[in-house]
Amino acid sequence: QTSRAPAISVSAESCIPAGLRLGPVPGTFKLGKYLSDRKEPGPKKKVFSYAVPPIFQVRMVRGELVDEAGSSALEWIGLIRAARNSQEQTLEAVADLPGGQIFYRALRDVQPGEELTVWYSNPLAQWFDIPVTATPTHDEKGEERYICWYCWRTFKYPNSLKAHVHFHCALSHGRPFLHHDH
Repeated sequence: QTSRAPAISVSAESCIPAGLRLGPVPGTFKLGKYLSDRKEPGPKKKVFSYAVPPIFQVRMVRGELVDEAGSSALEWIGLIRAARNSQEQTLEAVADLPGGQIFYRALRDVQPGEELTVWYSNPLAQWFDIPVTATPTHDEKGEERYICWYCWRTFKYPNSLKAHVHFHCALSHGRPFLHHDH
């Protein structure tokens, strides 16, 4: 999530139980900074000791998630893609206390083959001043759209709008997100 490289897909090789915590997440936390409305058609990785074939998968070993090479979460957790909406979200970013280390927590049982995607928990979003909600409008075709109330740019997914307001909208000037009724 920290570069403009195409997204890498990280998926479960075995069931990941609800509530499992991964982490801590290393480095500077900028979840969603490069989130877009479309899923980038980038590489999918499965890590082996000496090769990088098509998909990156993780599995449970003695209660810990590891990749194909046996590497711990600290080595691949930053590759998990930001969720565009709550329907595709499997993990949430949480912290034990404001300003503390950040972990990812499974929101539900994640099934084998399912992609891991993450977004902020409400308390963590508030801590980072990320909008918690986004209210859709409907375009002329009746499709849901999310509009930046600062620059009027439209988005297909709520988290794309939230990331735009926090990281990219020059007109928001760091102000909190305005709801449509303001």
